[in-house]
Amino acid sequence: MNTWLRQHRFALGRALAQVRKTPGSFAFNVLVVAIALALPFAGLTLLENVRPMSEQLSVDPEISLFAKTDTTREQAQALAPQLRAILGTHKAKIVFVPREQALDTLKDKGGLADVLDTLGDNPLPDSYVMKLDGFASTAAAGGVDALAERMRALPGVETVQVDSAWVKRLAALLNILRLALLFLAVTLGTVVIAVVFNTVRLQVLTQRDEIAISKLIGATDNFIHRPFYYSGALLGLCSGAVALGAVTLALRPLNGAIAEFARLYASEFQLLPIEPVGMALLLALSAALGLVGAVLSVKRHLARLS
Repeated sequence: MNTWLRQHRFALGRALAQVRKTPGSFAFNVLVVAIALALPFAGLTLLENVRPMSEQLSVDPEISLFAKTDTTREQAQALAPQLRAILGTHKAKIVFVPREQALDTLKDKGGLADVLDTLGDNPLPDSYVMKLDGFASTAAAGGVDALAERMRALPGVETVQVDSAWVKRLAALLNILRLALLFLAVTLGTVVIAVVFNTVRLQVLTQRDEIAISKLIGATDNFIHRPFYYSGALLGLCSGAVALGAVTLALRPLNGAIAEFARLYASEFQLLPIEPVGMALLLALSAALGLVGAVLSVKRHLARLS
């Protein structure tokens, strides 16, 4: 165990020595990789801020039911018990709107009194307006469509409208953003691996003579490979830290602009940085990408020197 730790400590020391030997080149590579990582990190930060906001929105879907025009008043009013049975345990305020009241409301709000008077008979049907509450999230409110389908099957019902379409749009938009972020992360992750691959390749070529001598005196492949693995992991780790720092610093001016916009909607929404656990996972992922690039480069280029 002590030998294993000693070997890894030596490999890490060699990697750090290589960084001190060419600090400018290392810093430039860190900057390039950090720019690639900053985009998915920023997208993840945005999604993490929007996700709880979308789940905690006040969700009160409203269902409007319109009876057929040939349905009598008694038949229309008889729908109320059936509607309550369909709603079941859902909290809902059921309001019956007679066709006369609907016509008066339309005249008052629409400014169409003269036009409607020319129609003679009232063309509007009796209707119900059901405002539901008690939904904890937009996902739960999406189940209102199932209730609406059951209401459409009732006798004497012409149309049932649900105003929760915005719930579906929000969920679809978030899903598109997640897929776009995943595609962006995979693409830029490949860029990170390619940059580390090329960086380690140059190190291998620079140390070609040293590697050959090490092999002649009996150094194992693992002993030779480890410093390059640590170099790749360090490059990924430092780049991830720079990218996270840049995204966190960018939140301050962004929140200043967002605050002015949010005040117009009586909101105090602000973008918050990723939690420490999430940052640790992103740093580990960055180091892993660097390690993968180093492993691929070492396996490819050191094999030619064997």
